[in-house]
Amino acid sequence: MKILPSLVITVFAATAATAAAQEAQHQHPAPEKLGRVHFETSCTPDAAPAFDRAVALLHSFSFSTANKAFESVLASDPSCAIAYWGLAMTHWGNPFGGIKSGPLLERGRLAAERGLATGSPTPRERAYIAAVGELYKNHQTIDHRTRTLGYERAMAQLHATYPGDREAAAFYALSVNQTALPTDKTYANQLKAAGILEALFAADPEHPGMAHYIIHAFDHPPLADRALQAARRYATIAPSAPHALHMPSHTFTRVGSWQESIDTNIASAASAVRDGTFAEALHAMDYQVYAYLQTAQDAAARKVVDDAPKVL
Repeated sequence: MKILPSLVITVFAATAATAAAQEAQHQHPAPEKLGRVHFETSCTPDAAPAFDRAVALLHSFSFSTANKAFESVLASDPSCAIAYWGLAMTHWGNPFGGIKSGPLLERGRLAAERGLATGSPTPRERAYIAAVGELYKNHQTIDHRTRTLGYERAMAQLHATYPGDREAAAFYALSVNQTALPTDKTYANQLKAAGILEALFAADPEHPGMAHYIIHAFDHPPLADRALQAARRYATIAPSAPHALHMPSHTFTRVGSWQESIDTNIASAASAVRDGTFAEALHAMDYQVYAYLQTAQDAAARKVVDDAPKVL
């Protein structure tokens, strides 16, 4: 019997579709992994997991995703005042991203004010909200550095009042590093921050903030090799965060570990594209190009440059 080509094609297509459907049923996205974080709150118990996730995102500088996560917490518990602290932190963004200006300052100020006016926050929660408010206080007339120093002082007081609060310690250390002067080649602030963070990281090795902030504290040529342990751990702690995949390359670049930089930035760029955080993707690709050029892989560097417009 002669089999018509159209019949063969139809049967093949049907078989392929069935196989594809069966394969899709067996494919599951990897579970989100952002590290282990617990931030004690007075919000409803049901909101606790979502709040911890939002703080984990914050620790990995996933600011837009963290912002949505804190908004989701407020949708489930409108009286959760401390969620406004989280929103204010997301509006500030990367503390090492230069002088803040524009509408974000007003958004941050309003978030902090709403937090102090919402629900019945505990004294500890009020201290967090008041502290972040220092970053935005009278921003029209008070300069950036004065406000960041005010925030550091507020976080120092919070840390002293609640010495057992690891989150307060981590964010205090970050505030100390944020105010370091580039002209201070003793790296006093960075070393002070690192001293706090290294003790915390030893006790809590799955916490994303500890590893991340250690890398930032040692992100200077004379100190960089001291961050290698944290750099090699951070991407495995929070692989779902594009920045956690990129940040180790700051250390790898400082110490000349070029292949490690290439590998982690390839993963970071792919993760950022999936997340739709294209600036993060381009940042990772920039580091890829630099590492390729350092290893005389000019063709690979050119391909990254040529591929860059495709991520937009």
